[in-house]
Amino acid sequence: MVTRVVVIGAGFGGLAACEALADKPVEVTLVDRHNYNTFQPLLYQVATAGLNPGDIAYPVRNYVKRHDNLRFREDLVSNVDLGEHLVHFADGDPVGYEYLVIAAGAGTNFFGVTGAEAHARAIYTMEDAVAVRNERAAALERAAAHGGGARELTVVIVGGGPTGVEMAGTVAELTAMELETTYPELDKSLARTILLEQRDRLLGGFHERLGSYAEKVLEKSGVIVRCGVGVSEVASDHVVLSSGEIVPCGLVVWAAGVGGTSLTSALDLESARGRLAVRPDLRVVGHDDIFAVGDAAAISDGDGPLPQLAQPAIQGGGHAGKQILRLVGGQATEAFKYHDKGIMATVSRRAAVAQLPGGIRLTGTPAWFAWLGLHIFYLLGFRNRFAVLFNWAWRYLWWRHGPRVIVGA
Repeated sequence: MVTRVVVIGAGFGGLAACEALADKPVEVTLVDRHNYNTFQPLLYQVATAGLNPGDIAYPVRNYVKRHDNLRFREDLVSNVDLGEHLVHFADGDPVGYEYLVIAAGAGTNFFGVTGAEAHARAIYTMEDAVAVRNERAAALERAAAHGGGARELTVVIVGGGPTGVEMAGTVAELTAMELETTYPELDKSLARTILLEQRDRLLGGFHERLGSYAEKVLEKSGVIVRCGVGVSEVASDHVVLSSGEIVPCGLVVWAAGVGGTSLTSALDLESARGRLAVRPDLRVVGHDDIFAVGDAAAISDGDGPLPQLAQPAIQGGGHAGKQILRLVGGQATEAFKYHDKGIMATVSRRAAVAQLPGGIRLTGTPAWFAWLGLHIFYLLGFRNRFAVLFNWAWRYLWWRHGPRVIVGA
């Protein structure tokens, strides 16, 4: 009998697991509620109308059709019967498995802040990014039509990690350009982009010098950076800071952290810090036939949990696939070893920060070009690479020429 493997999630980790299992003596079913892979590091550019949704989405079937032992099912996983080895779906018959890889990603962590889930907008999925883009465009149009003031023209971004920094820099630059070229009737002095970080500095996972550089560049771009400040409440038209200060705003973007998904929370599996607890070989604690990778897994490299970024997911997914093949061949599994390839974040249209192995730290234009090259390299599909490269070139060379057309969801 052919060994059946079910991979839940077509993100970085899920596709990496499938790549390791492709054309091997196993039968793989890849499951996702969408029929496309989302390149999450560029979602903030969709949210700010720099890229179209299709530029960072790749049809999963275009990948699956190249391998005879891979199948794809677009469906929502409702539950997993751990005893019967069955994956149940919101629609249709269940699928059985001998091995399961959970690469379902993560959801937004609002940390129990009052009103945050209802009124703040995350940018973790394509739907999130398009919603942020639409809401921001609607706020500008309302301000132009009805003579809006500071509230409509204020965007508050919560979280000073890479996503928050990238979002803040892009929003500030885009707003300044739009108010000059597209909305001349609005008072530019009322527009504010506010970045809030509860810790005492930005980019906590980076070297302190890179965080300081990012803060200086953001402030030069017009971003109001406030570190050491948390959020205690989010309402439809304002946020309340931990100090009690009320900040009126038209949009709140939540980039403060990620948490578990409804699926991982529903499964009767051991968790750690909101993620599935795994052994050194990435098998879920207490289950020899289930692996967890990427954002869904609490993987440690000895110095603490790995960041919820693309590289840990890619490497973890590939490792899980290889361990399944070892188990099928009667071999013992091997421990996962993470190879740090560095972290990067763009700060503005001509500046970025990069922290690379060997203590190499880049800032400014060199880091920005390194960031561009890396993201183009990891994008799936030639069309997507060409579209993103063309849009970036256009945005870089003709940034101030013409309005940004924003299409609704």
